[in-house]
Amino acid sequence: MLIDNHNRNINYLRLAVTDRCNLRCNYCMPAEGINFAKKDELLTTNELKTVAKLLVDMGIDKIRLTGGEPFVRKDLMELLHFLSGLEGLNDISVTTNATLIGPHIVQLKKMGVKNINVSLDAINKDTFEHITRRNNYDIVRENLYRLIDGGFNVRINFIVLDGQNEQDIIRMLEEMKDFPVGVRFLEEMPFNGGSKAFGSIKWDHKAILNHIVSHYPNYKKLESPKTSTSVNYQIEGHRSTFGIIPSFSRTFCGSCNRLRVTAKGDVITCLYGKPKANIRDLVRGENSIERIRLAIENAVGTRAKTGFEAQREHEASVFEASMTSIGG
Repeated sequence: MLIDNHNRNINYLRLAVTDRCNLRCNYCMPAEGINFAKKDELLTTNELKTVAKLLVDMGIDKIRLTGGEPFVRKDLMELLHFLSGLEGLNDISVTTNATLIGPHIVQLKKMGVKNINVSLDAINKDTFEHITRRNNYDIVRENLYRLIDGGFNVRINFIVLDGQNEQDIIRMLEEMKDFPVGVRFLEEMPFNGGSKAFGSIKWDHKAILNHIVSHYPNYKKLESPKTSTSVNYQIEGHRSTFGIIPSFSRTFCGSCNRLRVTAKGDVITCLYGKPKANIRDLVRGENSIERIRLAIENAVGTRAKTGFEAQREHEASVFEASMTSIGG
């Protein structure tokens, strides 16, 4: 069992498999992209397997594969097949932009992957194409409904962007109201490859909720797990639910159970913190298992208590990275 220095049980790993993405969302990276990692800088599939197995042995029972866009990685299904056979791993999930998942949906179901988060910041085609700088709307919409029809536990992650997609908040809720889907609205974060920074936001969690309830006054708050990052609600007459994630305000730090490993092997104990270790060279060296174990234990044992404390560790450079390189 992994217990941090603030007595929080760390049982959830967000494992990035690539820093590459086939979209260019304007809140995630500049239009020209970022300096993506070279192939030999990324953990290989066998190295990802080694890291995943070790962390499951150490107490991780939930792994979410992230990117970049995970399905850009050609051997992703090999990794998922391995994870599906790991004893002690109770939950395998994927966060995707749903552009490339289509050919794999049936196999994912057979593997027992149940939870798919779809990053979708607009339900209007023009808005989608403006934000993503790409014209993949139709295939994303098709794959989204295939996932819903296939019985996956689908959650839509919608980052509220001032002046860009706030008009789609209610449209998204209307579109999903007849489906067993969770729509989660996230506060915007200034991770944008160094091209954006801000000290406050207009669409914080309170503003998002107020906007929704002004259209749907009949709603109820739902019971959520202690470790949930979202505060969840349901509108009367809707099968869907909605949640709000205060990712900028960071009100959920006290119960954080997450650990991140990036595609390059950086160990990150807080989204706003600097890497605590890098295990890429360790996994490629001698006595790798024990050395990785010690590095993980040390990282978890020196976690910041909150995201604000973690941010102070590298105040000047905290927002210079792109979300696609951090790992979502």
